[in-house]
Amino acid sequence: MSNPATPPRSLAEALRARDDASLAVLLRARPDLITPVPTDLTQLATRAGTRASVLRALERLDRFALQTAEALAVAGDPASYRELLGLMAGDDGDTAVAAALPRALGALRNQALVWGDDDRLRLVRTAREVLAPSPQYPSPTGLGPTVREATSGMSPGRIQEIVADAGLPSTHDPVSAVDALTKLFGHRKKMAGLLAAAPAESREVLGRLVWGPPYGQVTPEPAAHLRWLLDRGLLLPTAPGTVVLPREVALHLRGGRAHREPEPVPPAVEPTATHRPQVVDATAAGQAYTALATVEELLKDWDEGGPAVLRAGGLSVRDLKRTAVALDVSEPIAAFWVELAYAAGLLASDGEADERFAATPAYDEWLDRPPGERWAQLASAWLTATRTCGLVGGRDAKDRALSALGPGLDRSAAPEVRHRVLTLLAALPEGTAPAAESVLARLRWERPLRGPQQRADDLRSRLARWTLTEAELLGVTGRGALSAHGRTLLGAPPAEKGPAKGQEKAQGPEPSGPGLGPGDKLPVHHHHSAAVLEPLSPPEQAVAAAAAGRLLAPLLPEPLDHVLLQADLTAVAPGPLRRPLADALGVLADVESKGGATVYRFTPASVRRALDAGRTATDLHAFLTTHSRTPVPQPLAYLIDDVARRHGHLRVGAASAYVRCDDDTVLNEIMADKRAAALRLRRLAPTVLATQADPAALLEGLRAMGYAPAAESAEGDVLITRAHAHRTPPRTAPEPVPDGPPAPDTTLLAAAIRAIRAGDLAATTPRKPAGTAARGGELPRTTAAETLATMQAAVLTGDTLWIGYVNAEGTASQRVIAPIRVEGGFVTAYDHTADEVRTYPLHRVTGVAELAED
Repeated sequence: MSNPATPPRSLAEALRARDDASLAVLLRARPDLITPVPTDLTQLATRAGTRASVLRALERLDRFALQTAEALAVAGDPASYRELLGLMAGDDGDTAVAAALPRALGALRNQALVWGDDDRLRLVRTAREVLAPSPQYPSPTGLGPTVREATSGMSPGRIQEIVADAGLPSTHDPVSAVDALTKLFGHRKKMAGLLAAAPAESREVLGRLVWGPPYGQVTPEPAAHLRWLLDRGLLLPTAPGTVVLPREVALHLRGGRAHREPEPVPPAVEPTATHRPQVVDATAAGQAYTALATVEELLKDWDEGGPAVLRAGGLSVRDLKRTAVALDVSEPIAAFWVELAYAAGLLASDGEADERFAATPAYDEWLDRPPGERWAQLASAWLTATRTCGLVGGRDAKDRALSALGPGLDRSAAPEVRHRVLTLLAALPEGTAPAAESVLARLRWERPLRGPQQRADDLRSRLARWTLTEAELLGVTGRGALSAHGRTLLGAPPAEKGPAKGQEKAQGPEPSGPGLGPGDKLPVHHHHSAAVLEPLSPPEQAVAAAAAGRLLAPLLPEPLDHVLLQADLTAVAPGPLRRPLADALGVLADVESKGGATVYRFTPASVRRALDAGRTATDLHAFLTTHSRTPVPQPLAYLIDDVARRHGHLRVGAASAYVRCDDDTVLNEIMADKRAAALRLRRLAPTVLATQADPAALLEGLRAMGYAPAAESAEGDVLITRAHAHRTPPRTAPEPVPDGPPAPDTTLLAAAIRAIRAGDLAATTPRKPAGTAARGGELPRTTAAETLATMQAAVLTGDTLWIGYVNAEGTASQRVIAPIRVEGGFVTAYDHTADEVRTYPLHRVTGVAELAED
């Protein structure tokens, strides 16, 4: 083990000096490091330096932490804290940068991207390779190579010429010459004197290159002002016709800054409007009710089987358009509702040969639950889903169209972005709606993109815009501000009471009170900033969603048990109807318009539909009388009686099909009607007509002619036609597709750290010398007799042993064990590596060595 007072010589030694809490912070921030669990700290350090892991860690840094890493990549290796501060704050010293730098450096250390003491800071080699300047991949700082790097291929004579033209004495070797030139460029006063003598055109060239890119093109015979710069090494050739501004020169011209605009402080989320919290909650509750009604209407429309599944999976463009028309929304909004129902497990494909989309059995259970619980299920599914409906209509990497309910819509960043956007809203005072662009700017600061990906329409920005829209549609927000039940859904603490500054303080109960049951406690996780909330675990999310549903429930409108009948054959529902009433009215009448009040229209076809479903005219009169707050209008009563009088007067059966009627004059009218020619009817008897058309086509044909026939069975009974609900087999909701391994919980972290510590103990503890024992950290090798004898002796003395072991898969490992019992070819021992008692076959032990007593 290394001495804690000795500076670490490697990342592994730096990790070895950390305590368990610090290791837990690292593994929680970079969960890929424990998948699988490393055998020791050396393997952990190696894995932390791999390119894939480093790139993933860099992508999760905020802008200032990334700028700090970029500055370290152009600093010396190792660099002192003072040198790093100079690169970040400049010669003049930026107090905001100086105040924020310890936090940024701490974040890099926590994630094992930087190690070493303040006087010897080292960026891990892979991160330096990724962030350091190169001709192929310019540094984000805009800096070029150092003088030493730029002159590496230059002849010694040319280097001496540059030194002389720069006003420096000649040296005996190129190495000292380059050192002298480097010191000159790094000396502020001497450089100021050198540049003061430069022609104005030369200073203008330097000004164009100073913030990058540092490369420029020159002709074989450069102009005088360029020759002046080349002669003094202020521009150095890197290839024929290409010159570069050395890093030391650029830093002098920048005043020591590595970045043009350091961003130590995240941009604030700017408010655009402030509303009373009660208005926000009421608006959000109205949207929440609309969300429930829309999902219910969607699945009711697909009750007998929805659209067909495309061969490649998903919903066709035509079916999405039809769905949008049926829901009276735009196609992107229709895609949102379809995907939401799918994410909540209410919708799936039926898996049959002629595969179609349909409601799942979970939909019927969902319908029976209270409105608040139904909304909580939708909101919770939306918050954690990786499927991204905003991509519908676009193209994938192979230029294939992306369709609703189809493959290719999962984006692992979606849940994180949704949660973060809502968290930023939760940090604002109650009733405050943010400016969308300020939210996007904050997200770009927290997760900046590097290189060519850095653009305004990146995926995270689009996800954030879609989140703001979808949260409003779902009722998580109201008028752009986070609602009280939306805040509870996040597990956030109560907001500051009252609206933003300058607004009247809102009156009313605490927003989290009504939603919490006895003994409920929302799990709230705090980050290093009060504006950051960690996502909840699935059990915690279930608790938060249930509390949010209870908080929303009192704000939802109560379903009504009545309508208002009008003389123009319409009925007005002044609010949401109870489900039995809405279902019955949906059969008896057609929906004419929706909104705050729904208008139903009665037609002969709709009345016949109710009669076909088995209702009698008496039933319909009684139903309307019971559920109408106004008298049943006479035209509506006449309509029902007239349709009922003619309903079933004609009977259609199979002949292929026949029509029979006791009144032969009606059949004479049908035979004389030109519209009946397509049915090719012929008279079998005075009261019977027959046709080759099937019964369904005959029914439709006669109804189109204005008659009201009824279908009958082979026994002559009237067939009652009811819609048969089509359900899929039991289906589970789609699982989110995570971005890499999930964040480990506390139990897993503790177990992983114990295993790593034990493995490190096995790898680093000194061993007693033995002729056949391991040397140089190799697995011990002993004969079977020596192994057995050493094991038996350790049982008697209680010593701890270091063993080499090969498991059934042939994987070799090293372990530290305390033998308890040796019998029957097995050794039972306390395994310090696994922190438990285990039994090992002796024939799989490759060797054994005693640990040194110290």
